[in-house]
This record gives sequence, C-alpha cells and structure tokens, in this order.
Amino acid sequence: MGEQPARRRKKAAEGPSRPAAGGSAHADGSARAGGRTGSARAGGRTAVAPGGTEASGAARPAKRQAKPESHLAMVRRARRINRELAEIYPYAHPELDFRNPFELLVATVLSAQTTDLRVNQTTPALFAAYPTPEDMAAADPEKLEELIRPTGFFRAKARSLAGLSASLRDDFGGEVPGRLADLVKLPGVGRKTANVVLGNAFGVPGITVDTHFGRLVRRWKWTEQEDPEKVEAEVAAIFPKSEWTMLSHRVIFHGRRVCHARKPACGACPIAPLCPAYGEGETDPEKAAKLLKYELGGYPGQRLSPPPDYPGRPAPPLGAG
Repeated sequence: MGEQPARRRKKAAEGPSRPAAGGSAHADGSARAGGRTGSARAGGRTAVAPGGTEASGAARPAKRQAKPESHLAMVRRARRINRELAEIYPYAHPELDFRNPFELLVATVLSAQTTDLRVNQTTPALFAAYPTPEDMAAADPEKLEELIRPTGFFRAKARSLAGLSASLRDDFGGEVPGRLADLVKLPGVGRKTANVVLGNAFGVPGITVDTHFGRLVRRWKWTEQEDPEKVEAEVAAIFPKSEWTMLSHRVIFHGRRVCHARKPACGACPIAPLCPAYGEGETDPEKAAKLLKYELGGYPGQRLSPPPDYPGRPAPPLGAG
C-alpha cells in the first residue's frame, strides 16, 4: 500500500483523487490512461462525476448513453473499491468495545436500533455487574433493564440477554459457540450478530450486513437486493472468503464517516471516481468536508477503548462532556 497512516487519513480528508491506476476510472471500473474523465477532485478544483459530467452543472453536449456495466466489470470495480478502502481505513475495526466473545455477543445484541457509541457507554457498568453468562442469566430483570436502558428497547433486549445467557450456561457450558448454526439458535441472535461474533471473536470470515453496508453496496451497484441474506450472498460471491470480515469493517467505516444515508459527502469521497451514485450528495469539496464524521472530521470515535492504531480520539464515557 505504501502510504503511511497519516497520509491515508489526509487522502480521505482531502476527498476524491485520481485513481491509482494512472488514469481516470469509469463506472465500469476501466481506466483511461492520462485522461481525467470520471475523476472527482477536492481542494477547490472541479469535481467530475463518474460519467464525466462536471458537478458544477455547466452545459455539455449530449453524449451517447454508456453501455450497461457487465458483471465482470462490476466485480473488478468492487474489488478496486475494497483495495482503495483498505488504504483509506487501514485501522478499520469493529466499533464495539469487548474483551471476550461473550462481551461482543452481548454488545452486538444491544446495538440494535442504537449507536455503537451508546452501547460502548453502557456496557462497562453492565459487564462489571454481570461478567459471565451465569451471572447475567441469574440477574434481576429490573436491574438488568435499568443498566441497559440507555440503549433503547431495554425490556426486549433484557429478555434476549437473559435468554441467551441461560442458553450459554445450560447448553454450551458457559461458552459462546463458534458455529453459525449454534449462534443463531440463541435468543435475540440473527445472522448479522452471528457473523459479527464469528468474524471478530473467532476469526471465521463473515459479511455483516447492517444498514450502512446494505446502503453502500446498493449505491455501488454490487447488488440490488434489499433482503440482508440475499445481499450477503451476492456480495460474498464477489470477494474471496478471506476478505469478508475486513470488507465489512471498511464498508461500514465509510458509510459512517463519508457516505451518509441522507447527505453523502460526495465531494470529499476518495472513491468517488468508482461510484455510480456520485452526485447524490454534496459535491462541493469544502461543503462536503464539513460532513465528514469521527476521525475524518476531527471528532471522537465510537469506542471508549479503541485499538492502538486508531488515529482518532476515544469516545467519552456516558455522561461526560
């Protein structure tokens, strides 16, 4: 990859740049040597959409409609996006704090319908009170509910935590199983949660289809599916199995920091030349840069205890600041 982490962060903050292949990238993943068609550049210069249309809106002669992207071209473009994201986010990681498989399982269940930040601010007190499945299974329901109240839907989540803890105690010797078939039998655990646990606690490759992942892969035309399991299957067919877990982290990182749901920061996006959806969000580089979040925008991250290579600031504890 060659770049040092600081230069990669600068690359992300500066926004779109010329593709590494030496030319400009088309929506089908091909490149034209020495040309600038399809490039999107920040720093006050003209941003150009993947189809070659300037973002400034200046009139241009009508062009012949581009041919539909072939499946092979899409696969090549998708793999190039993954390589670019690996350079932009070499520090990508799960954004839930955990020290063992049980803590990751519980934190992932709690993350439904809330932010990882709020979960990370809630779990220190939870795990101090109930560090093991046996402890959590025996917890007073009202006390458990009160501890996880900040994450929302706390009554339903408390039932799931009590149920999965009892199942771990009774059926798995107090240990989190390392098989998908076993994990999805636990109360409150679906494929997404199971893949998070397998990929990050057991090293078993898996694709995590959360709201960010699904949104981005549809914008990038990797799939048109809405059902998470179908999304997982189609994206899995594009990439080697060894890439699945880190691909998930990179895509989710990009969705949380740059490619937002309502207003993507297109003008500050370093993979804009490869994106068929360029222009759905803010294309002005300066305005787009103000939309960047977490370490790319100079703000704290989501983890209270981030990995050592994370370049941003840790999140504050619950109630701080």
